[in-house]
Amino acid sequence: MGSANSGAGVKEETSTEGDGGGGDAATAAAPDASDPSADGAFVEGEKVLAYHGPLIYEAKVQKAELRKDEWRYFVHYLGWSKNWDEWVGTDRLLKLTDENIHKQQALEKNQNTDKNPKSGRSTQNKPKDSKLDKEDPRSTVSKGKKRKAQSGVEDDKRTSENLVKLQFPLTLKKQLVDDWEFVTQLGKLVKLPRSPNVDDILKKYLDYRTKKDGMIAESVGEILKGLRCYFDKALPAMLLYKKERQQYHEAVRDDVSPSTVYGAEHLLRLFVKLPELLAYVNMEEEALVKLQQKLLDFLKFLQKNQSVFFLSTYDGSAGMDESDTK
Repeated sequence: MGSANSGAGVKEETSTEGDGGGGDAATAAAPDASDPSADGAFVEGEKVLAYHGPLIYEAKVQKAELRKDEWRYFVHYLGWSKNWDEWVGTDRLLKLTDENIHKQQALEKNQNTDKNPKSGRSTQNKPKDSKLDKEDPRSTVSKGKKRKAQSGVEDDKRTSENLVKLQFPLTLKKQLVDDWEFVTQLGKLVKLPRSPNVDDILKKYLDYRTKKDGMIAESVGEILKGLRCYFDKALPAMLLYKKERQQYHEAVRDDVSPSTVYGAEHLLRLFVKLPELLAYVNMEEEALVKLQQKLLDFLKFLQKNQSVFFLSTYDGSAGMDESDTK
């Protein structure tokens, strides 16, 4: 989800001016403060649409609580692991109406990097850690060796994608949402070059692991080299919003590596996309499990140093002629 899925993840992402979901509250006459339905908000058990990063997901309100004169809702994203359940404000929720469903579909349609045409359902409503839709080879009529070979590759890819599951700490999920809002809603960009940059962060993590383990683990070093390579290749292709592209061309020239220019904000976006990217890597299941553990440890390291690695606000202004799509 791009907190990152966000995203997270790396898909072409489009943002629209979100419906706050609480517009009716302003016009409600003398609402009962103890009843969320009295002000046109949301009630427990209600199916809703919820913003998470740049996309809108189907969700269900599990709990509703009034906190400091503001309603907060504990939502479960339908089809997602309970690990993504979270408390959100009214501004993150939309009523389940035809108009809002069209808005949801419009955002999904503009994710031009979503390259899963085989799936019968939208990947927007399908979490990275759920079982992907796929053809059952036992029920598929044989259509030649070529078709069988292709099906085998696709099945291997989907199996690998299921194995790599990155559960983001809550504070990093919020970081992804804030990142999306700064760029697409407020027109703000990360001021470049960043310090610490991606290379600095990777080195700090290596030093941290070396000190903690009492030795330099070769496997950790290889993973960090791989992350740097993935970042440099993926950044211009799938980690930038459209508003950031001009800035990229100005900041990354000649033989300059993006990892020396960008920082934690864009590195975190990479982690949203890693399950998708690693689905194409030919690795044994045991190796993938170990890799997943190392990546989760790195995310915890980012969380531990969040106040140092991440900006609390963005300063640079994006061009007004740009759209909100990645």
